[in-house]
Amino acid sequence: MSMLRTFIAIELDEELNDNLCRLQAHLSEQLAPSSVRWVRPEGIHLTLKFLGDTPEEKVEAVREALAQAATTVAPFSITVGGLGCFPDARRPRVVWVGLDEPTGALSALQDAVEAHVAPLGFPTEKRSFHPHLTLGRVQRSATKSEARGIGEVVTTAAIGIIDEMAVETVAYIRSDLRPSGAVYTTLGTAKLAAGRRI
Repeated sequence: MSMLRTFIAIELDEELNDNLCRLQAHLSEQLAPSSVRWVRPEGIHLTLKFLGDTPEEKVEAVREALAQAATTVAPFSITVGGLGCFPDARRPRVVWVGLDEPTGALSALQDAVEAHVAPLGFPTEKRSFHPHLTLGRVQRSATKSEARGIGEVVTTAAIGIIDEMAVETVAYIRSDLRPSGAVYTTLGTAKLAAGRRI
């Protein structure tokens, strides 16, 4: 049985990608060389649901479930800005940029995706949804002082609103892990409900 590594996400537009690339360069200048492995901007997504190993014969069913989930939410906009670290600034493993969507449409979309793919054998995520965009991952080789420095730079960086982006579609994406980094292939997209923008 052929397995694919897949997830459901909102793809970013070119302008937001460019702005994130500039932000990565700005942060990189302040950090120890090679202490963070930056995600290629074209590989940054707003992940709604990581499905993981997916049997190839389920791909069409996931596409159909995604199309149904998308019809439950009208198009909306997200505001991107602010920095943080997971799990926290004292022990940073991931550097992320935050998202704001005050109407609740983003959470509603994520809930709908969870509900529609669960019957296909993808368990509902127990952790609450914290929307973010991963900018980079702290290298395992980073020393404690380098990691502390990353946390300090992130904490003190005065990053306001970076961009706003309209969300009108959601994508089903395949991820192939290669030595040079992940390669992403869009397996399908679904349009959000037509009508009044939120």
